[in-house]
Amino acid sequence: MQLSQYDTVYFLGIGGIGMSALARWFNKQGMFVAGYDRTPTPLTNELEKEGIKIHFDDDVALIPARVDNQKTLFVYTPAIPKDHKEYNYLKGKGYAILKRSEVLGLITKSHKTIAVAGTHGKTTTSSLITHILKVAGVNMVAFLGGVTTNYASNLISEGEANENTIVVAEADEFDRSFLKLFPDIAVITSVDPDHLDIYGNHQEVIKSFTDFTRQINKGGLLVKHESIRAIDNELDGVEVNTYGMSRGQFFASRITTEGGFFEFNLVGYASEIEKIKLGVPGFHNMENAIAATIVAKHLGVDDASIKKALGSYTGVKRRFEFIIKRDDLVYIDDYAHHPTEITAFLSSLRAMYPGKKITAVFQPHLYSRTRDFAEGFSKSLSIADEVLLMDIYPARELPIPGVSSDMLFDAITSTVKVRCTKNDVVQRVEDMDVEVIATIGAGDIDTCVGPLKELLESKYQKLA
Repeated sequence: MQLSQYDTVYFLGIGGIGMSALARWFNKQGMFVAGYDRTPTPLTNELEKEGIKIHFDDDVALIPARVDNQKTLFVYTPAIPKDHKEYNYLKGKGYAILKRSEVLGLITKSHKTIAVAGTHGKTTTSSLITHILKVAGVNMVAFLGGVTTNYASNLISEGEANENTIVVAEADEFDRSFLKLFPDIAVITSVDPDHLDIYGNHQEVIKSFTDFTRQINKGGLLVKHESIRAIDNELDGVEVNTYGMSRGQFFASRITTEGGFFEFNLVGYASEIEKIKLGVPGFHNMENAIAATIVAKHLGVDDASIKKALGSYTGVKRRFEFIIKRDDLVYIDDYAHHPTEITAFLSSLRAMYPGKKITAVFQPHLYSRTRDFAEGFSKSLSIADEVLLMDIYPARELPIPGVSSDMLFDAITSTVKVRCTKNDVVQRVEDMDVEVIATIGAGDIDTCVGPLKELLESKYQKLA
């Protein structure tokens, strides 16, 4: 299949973070782009402003007339239900409908590709690589799993697309999507157990990541976190670099911090890269920055450009995103949805705001993940002084008997813990005195951010 045979692209689930980046890419190439999604969001609003046609009712009659032909590429997300009318209509017509990962594989096939994988950390690491390359003026395009605050987009490019364009792609392990990619450079940030509804057990997760490393092109590079011992450091025809906070071939030294923002030297090259300042807080982001630096250096980017980019990088929406930042009140929103991520996030808050009371508002994501990691969730959330625990966001799943947020609640050891819903969380926060508050989760908890910000700014407005 060649993408050049199409002049139109139609998306089922166009508002997804990965799908929307592809939609923007094809739109930028001058193709007619349209799609369906379940509900309008700020992201679909932006796509419509860019000239993409979107509707929100599952109705065959709403499919644009020019879409219904053999010159249309059809793309769908696995989140589309089996009884979806448009999906079944298009299947019935005999059209090939590809997953997002398959289309990304077609795009990257003819380009030098950097693929960033990991059960967590991949969005920030891929966006850090992207920002460094853009600052350095490298011809590139990046398909990201989050909206960068530097560029207000999940599709970033530098220069005109041609055969020399480097592609940065987030390599998603969900349903083994990343096995559609054959990168020249691969990064693996973590291989913690996750998506056990797909994989069954941790060993299958590791096997899938191992299979991914075998798809790196000969003469390529694998950059992996030093803690990932299950994946071999010896790959046939592929260089392997390891990194970490204090271990691995590349690590940080002379670390200093001010308000949670780090400065460090990077050890591992013939001469240290000195006084790297990060524009985002968090221990985990120092490691992500090291991985991004290794990739950039491998591509020939100079140290000055790397340091400039890391210092000016402002992050990804919903990844340690400051909503309110004042001396007397801090509100941060974060996408963390796995115990390891929550531990890293809340531990960083503790280091940044010693002596401050930390209030965490958490919405679990998926019944299966809540069931599989209940003990870990309770332990990680207990780092906070106060926890407001919302109901589970089901996403693609049907309820599992006996699985609810109550599984986590009893084992949370925080001084204050409250069960709440999306509908009453703002009222619950209004009744509390907060100093540092965080909303955490990968579901629709982001719809609470605006109302919570409005409440907090009103309640804690500074005296004139």
